[in-house]
Amino acid sequence: MAAAAPGTSRTGDGPVKKRTGPGALATAYLVIYNVVMTAGWLVIAVGLVRAYLARGSYHGLYYSIEKPLKFFQTGALLEIVHCAVGIVPSSVVLTGFQVMSRVFLTWAVTHSVREVQSEDSVLLFVTAWTVTEIIRYSFYTFSLLNHLPYVIKWARYTFFFFLYPMGVSGELLTIYAALPVVQKTGLYSVTLPNKYNVSFDYHCFLVLVMASYIPLFPQLYFHMIRQRKKVLGLVEDYSKVE
Repeated sequence: MAAAAPGTSRTGDGPVKKRTGPGALATAYLVIYNVVMTAGWLVIAVGLVRAYLARGSYHGLYYSIEKPLKFFQTGALLEIVHCAVGIVPSSVVLTGFQVMSRVFLTWAVTHSVREVQSEDSVLLFVTAWTVTEIIRYSFYTFSLLNHLPYVIKWARYTFFFFLYPMGVSGELLTIYAALPVVQKTGLYSVTLPNKYNVSFDYHCFLVLVMASYIPLFPQLYFHMIRQRKKVLGLVEDYSKVE
């Protein structure tokens, strides 16, 4: 997820209560940040297309964009800082949850369990992330500049209909594919006895992560639908009057 523009929420979920926007310096910084992130995800998109054209297959395309994906997805951690220092009017907790969930999948699952990197499910969520981030960072950039094209606003509040389920499916299938490897190798697990007298089963933790999608996905998905009606419904109603 990206840094929110003035007057919008962290998730890009429509107008929130009017607040004083960031100062000129903070606005300039946010514009640069969002431009860089937009360019970064465009690099990932181009990398995927070039690799597909070169190989003639979509299998194993993750390796062609692994480094920029890790870099720019990790770069989203700055968004938590933006909320914490107050230059973006969004919840630190919500932003932290959204950013850390993707960083977790990038590093603690896909990077750590190399066996899943060739899974088609990885390409599924990477493609969904890439399209989503290009649209979203563009949305924030133009919003900060007060020149938001309607097509970008429309895409921001429409493409999630299929990108969100697509990304969630890829994420869940990737975690599921990692489970046997994690259970066999004991990756990141801590067993007793040890001097700290604590234990941790990473396999069970991943199962719990998968289970958390059950209550969270419908709430977030229908929340976006409601926000779409608020943001785009006003424009559509106005067009009918005209």
